[in-house]
Amino acid sequence: MRTARLPGAPGHPPTYALAPAPGELPVAVWGITHGVERGPRLDQHAHDFAIVTYIETGGRLHNGGREVEVRSGDVLVIAPGDVMGPFELPISLSGWGVSFTPDALGPDVPGSYLAWRTHPLLFPFVRGGATGARRLSVPVADRPEWAARVRALSRELDERPDGYREAALAHLVLLLVGVSRLAADVVGALRGNAEPLLAEVFAVIEERYPQPLSLRDVARAVNITPGHLTSTVRRRTGRTVQEWITERRMVQARRLLAATTLPVGEVGRLVGYPHPGYFARVFGRVNGVSPARWRDAGR
Repeated sequence: MRTARLPGAPGHPPTYALAPAPGELPVAVWGITHGVERGPRLDQHAHDFAIVTYIETGGRLHNGGREVEVRSGDVLVIAPGDVMGPFELPISLSGWGVSFTPDALGPDVPGSYLAWRTHPLLFPFVRGGATGARRLSVPVADRPEWAARVRALSRELDERPDGYREAALAHLVLLLVGVSRLAADVVGALRGNAEPLLAEVFAVIEERYPQPLSLRDVARAVNITPGHLTSTVRRRTGRTVQEWITERRMVQARRLLAATTLPVGEVGRLVGYPHPGYFARVFGRVNGVSPARWRDAGR
């Protein structure tokens, strides 16, 4: 599928959009080939669509002037607006990339930024403007299923047999469900990547986020100083402990708003915000809309 360069401000990386032909699904799959030695250098850029990259054979990637090790089974979640590159050859890894826009999921999902924030399968991609991809890891036992799923999606889009649109959408949805489940298992991913301190921090957050919880509380629970905890978590994740506490609370708040009829104030109380006004302010700052509007949009 073609991409089109969008108008942008001078001095900023270019942004590209998918350009499907009339009647074509806004979904594309491409292979990443191990050992490619020649080709154009891909300069720094961004997309207005999401990308899921599944790595079958790990290796090293030259991105943004630095060499990055990518492991077999990694899933790289690239959000709309994420700045990537420049990439340099040769490529020493292999896998698959899947690009899509939200309207691929059906006419009820508009192609707007609100859609990324309100759809449960799209929220893992809400990170616009970050530099680099979010990295997740597929358990070894599940990797053949992931590879088969992406290949099946690619085959439907390439061959277009009868019913290919429905089949391609089904494969895409299953792929996004897998991404969402991996993104939810933060503690497990950290333990799998030999990050025991971070795993302990996230376990504390998971257990205690519905209660009053501060940086000092988490530091006391893992038996290190708040200053050391702050620097360690920020260095390894790019975010603060308080930002991770807030994110965990927001995940649960969005679930409760979508799945229950509880009053907004009660939802806030259940996720650690006893004061309804403060909960509404934090929710609006993080999610871009009020709790009530989130609930209405989800319905």
